Amino acid sequence: MTQWEYLTAPVLVHSTKAILDNFGRDGWELVQIVPGMNPENLVAYFKRPVEGS
Repeated sequence: MTQWEYLTAPVLVHSTKAILDNFGRDGWELVQIVPGMNPENLVAYFKRPVEGS
């Protein structure tokens, strides 16, 4: 069975694509993105398989 690791990260709305592309290149898959504490921030939830699992 696949084991997963998870990451929560802030995302600035003015550079969303660049930030998400960087996480994707590191193997992170976006699970959900929700509004942050202010209108210029989002919170992204990612997952990726644990290496060797």
